[in-house]
Amino acid sequence: MTEISKLANTILKGHRESIDRLDAILIYTLGERFKHTQAVGKLKAEYDLPPSDLEREKLMILRLEKLANSADLDPEFAKKLLNFIITEVIQNHKKQKS
Repeated sequence: MTEISKLANTILKGHRESIDRLDAILIYTLGERFKHTQAVGKLKAEYDLPPSDLEREKLMILRLEKLANSADLDPEFAKKLLNFIITEVIQNHKKQKS
């Protein structure tokens, strides 16, 4: 292995360690987020509130677009991710209501 390929492997290893650490942060953050959305779903079921709130979802998407832009992340990707999460949350709320 050449010195350049050793250096490249060292740099690659550092990036992969960062990616692994960030993946863990994402998973734990999603876990925490879903704990709160489950509590919201329970509250909505208890008070017979609708499982979704379209006005809040619109505001969330606008907020997320701004965050994505400031984080140098593709806002379309961020919207797809949020829409996926919202869909899961609403499904959970519907299950809690029934």
